[in-house]
Amino acid sequence: MAIADQAIGSPADVPASQSAPRVNPNSRIGVAVIGLHGRGLSHVDAYSFDDRVQIVALCDIDHSTFAAAQKMLQGRGRPPATQYTDIRKLVEDKSVDAVSIATPNHWHALAAFWAMQAGKDAYVEKPVSHELTEGRRLEQARVKFNRICQAGTQARSNPAHMQGIEYIRKGGIGRVLLARGLCYKLRNSIGHFPDGPVPAGVDYDLWLGPAPLRPFNPNRFHYNWHWNWDYGNGDIGNQGIHQMDICRWAIGQQLPKSAISLGGRFGYEDDGQTPNTQLALFEYPDAPPVLFEVRGLKSPPLMGVGVGNIVYGTEGFVAFANEDSRSVVAFDAEGKAVKTFRGSASHFANFISAVQNRKQSDLHCPILEGHLSSAMCHLSNISYRTGKPHPFAARAAMLGYPIDFAEAFGRFEQHLADSALKLQESSYQFGPRLAFDPATEKFPSNPQANALLRREYRQPFVLPEEIEAL
Repeated sequence: MAIADQAIGSPADVPASQSAPRVNPNSRIGVAVIGLHGRGLSHVDAYSFDDRVQIVALCDIDHSTFAAAQKMLQGRGRPPATQYTDIRKLVEDKSVDAVSIATPNHWHALAAFWAMQAGKDAYVEKPVSHELTEGRRLEQARVKFNRICQAGTQARSNPAHMQGIEYIRKGGIGRVLLARGLCYKLRNSIGHFPDGPVPAGVDYDLWLGPAPLRPFNPNRFHYNWHWNWDYGNGDIGNQGIHQMDICRWAIGQQLPKSAISLGGRFGYEDDGQTPNTQLALFEYPDAPPVLFEVRGLKSPPLMGVGVGNIVYGTEGFVAFANEDSRSVVAFDAEGKAVKTFRGSASHFANFISAVQNRKQSDLHCPILEGHLSSAMCHLSNISYRTGKPHPFAARAAMLGYPIDFAEAFGRFEQHLADSALKLQESSYQFGPRLAFDPATEKFPSNPQANALLRREYRQPFVLPEEIEAL
């Protein structure tokens, strides 16, 4: 059966007959936060302010991360939470009703799958998958195990963003021409570090999980794992997934017919593998294209937006600036601001409401939407990774591509030149224009690209390929 034959529209509520509510509306929901370094503390912070929630468990492979989380709970007058190192032990805890996952990307799908299989609801940080096929399997798991599952793209819960999208949908900027995502976010070199001993208190085997076995290196551990293909997805899958989701939301589309990406890691040599500068173009048969730009070197904003979105129409444009997540501004065709939308809200609170109500339809970003937006990031990275070096001096590279892509490439070159790169002596990775079939979520004629849709999982950390057959 083609993937398109499965339900792709509005997600169904959890059938009451198949999933008796384990959560008493008059009692607190037991939440476990998985992954406590960095983003995970934001989860602890948000849930500890929600009177409907009791954080009953914390999970991390690094014992040094527990103290800050427990101190936060204590400061909010909350009791200490049970500490776990192994997710498999945590999901056996009967006091846990829902998990909130803030692990490195390569753990997102497996952690969510194990939780839902054990009868827990799940909030999954962005991107919801490390490889494209994982997101679809999470949606299948949600249906099979009748759980509530939210994707962590928080803009979906912001009233300002909702109103801006509604303004676009109602024709406020006329016919939409292009959705642009911007991730102009300075990323310094991570340098070079030799492999070394595993730090005390770290279960490194569990940290690796489904990823290949390799020696410990601090540049592949806390946060810097983002820039290594075994665990992360570069900035297009880190910060950029938020803006990719808004692009797709704005044009009201799912997956494209094609994707192409180019870029490189410019300005320094370090242990990072992913591009710090990247362009990606996604084309649809009957909808506006999505154009995405990543810049990790210092760069001025584009039309006032550094990290965010610009959606262009025949009668104006709307700017979604991440630097001010509480406001979205609409402009007319002359560039005059005509309307400002304001407001923010808690994405975590939205998840808890759906857990209480047992209504998947109450979620602002159900896991299927998270899968589709994460898949866009994966498509761009697959094109990039299957590409070849191309000299900047070859001026015909953009022939045959849309004018918006060529214009963005011109600014891409100028940005690098302004960053003191000698372009005539440099090259960039130029990926192929990959035809993609949204119905099967595969590349019809590219075995090399298809090989990057799913990883080889390291035993026993395996996400089943056939969820429906379990």
